Amino acid sequence: MKKKLCSLMAIVLICAMALGGCGGAAQSSAPAASGEASTGDAKSDVTVTYYSMWNETEPQGQTIAEAAEAFKEKTGITVDINWQGRDIRKTLQPALDAGQEIDLFDEDVERVNGTWGKYLLNVEDLAAKSYDTTDGKPLTDVINKKLVDLARSLGPDGKLSTIPYQPSTFLVMYNKDIFKTAGITAVPKTWEEWLDACAKIKAAGKTPITVDDAYMASLFGYHMGRLIGKDKTLAMVENKKIDDPAVQTFGEQWKEMYDKGYISKNAAGNIYPAGQQEVASGNVAMYLNGTWLPNEIKNSAPADFNWSTFAYPAVGKDGDGPEANQYGAQCFGINKDSKHAEEAFKFIVFMTTGEWDTKLAQNSIGVPMANDATWPTQLADAKAVLDATTTRYPWAVGMENDADINAKIKTNFALLVSGKLDAKGFADAMKK
Repeated sequence: MKKKLCSLMAIVLICAMALGGCGGAAQSSAPAASGEASTGDAKSDVTVTYYSMWNETEPQGQTIAEAAEAFKEKTGITVDINWQGRDIRKTLQPALDAGQEIDLFDEDVERVNGTWGKYLLNVEDLAAKSYDTTDGKPLTDVINKKLVDLARSLGPDGKLSTIPYQPSTFLVMYNKDIFKTAGITAVPKTWEEWLDACAKIKAAGKTPITVDDAYMASLFGYHMGRLIGKDKTLAMVENKKIDDPAVQTFGEQWKEMYDKGYISKNAAGNIYPAGQQEVASGNVAMYLNGTWLPNEIKNSAPADFNWSTFAYPAVGKDGDGPEANQYGAQCFGINKDSKHAEEAFKFIVFMTTGEWDTKLAQNSIGVPMANDATWPTQLADAKAVLDATTTRYPWAVGMENDADINAKIKTNFALLVSGKLDAKGFADAMKK
């Protein structure tokens, strides 16, 4: 009997050791030592700490908060959201440097990858996996490739360290009803067609276009890109010399816009958001702006405002055409020191595919990230423009990279479109 008992105890001990060995082989949710994410399964009953660029009262914040509740119900994972708003540009880095337990954060794709790149976890392996909402495919196969490629190009060592969401692009936003009333049946693709459209809009009793101080540099940058191309435009900023002969051509063309009454009489003195409110009022047809505009003025524009978009037209034979546009996104980044990388990434997937990607786009009148998502009606025409974009402009085609250049544009463009400078005077002032 004693021998049988000893044998039984030995068997139990061997089983216990075997089970212990299996338990020890389970992968941790902490990042791999190499700085790349482990690809072990996400755990439930953990808390992901998320520093968000949104305010809780914004449509994006409201939607993300609802999504976090749904995510917890589905996975058991809690997402603790710290609503930083735009102050995240000041608060995130000190918190990371102090070693605070932050798993996930977001902001503009260029800022996250550039300013905070050293804090980011490489997520190539996580993005290559399939998830509940990716139909058996890697995440990178079901979300916008143009934005994924952008994130890679901006990421540390050219690796995917962020996942974009809520993309945007910078186009001519316009009132479709004004175009219809003016008898414009096709959007302008050249400067000559642009002037013709402006003439028809003015004849219909409306103002063709406006701008305000927040977007004057973008308008100048885009137009210069259309005159001399992206590279030469950016070179002027790099050299801190806005002295290309085409600057005077810009002056001539926009002086003509002023002389013919094609630009708002308020444009020179418009302080943001005055320009977009002119559009919301229904008095101005066009405004070079981002796909976020319908959301920004939804409370001041009529509910049935008939939005549409087109790419800024070609201007000169040496410049870019409608295939060149600025586009970007917000993006999620995971702290390389996170202990819950897989869980954080699972939330990223939750927000960039399926139900919550669509809800975020609908609630914020924004662009969805998933390839199979339906764009909001207000931005439906922007999809074709973004899809056809083959050259990416950086923000304002570089014209806001230098504070002095930005200020010079605002001052001198305002003088140009108020009749206080002629084209040569504008070009000379930009050289100083």
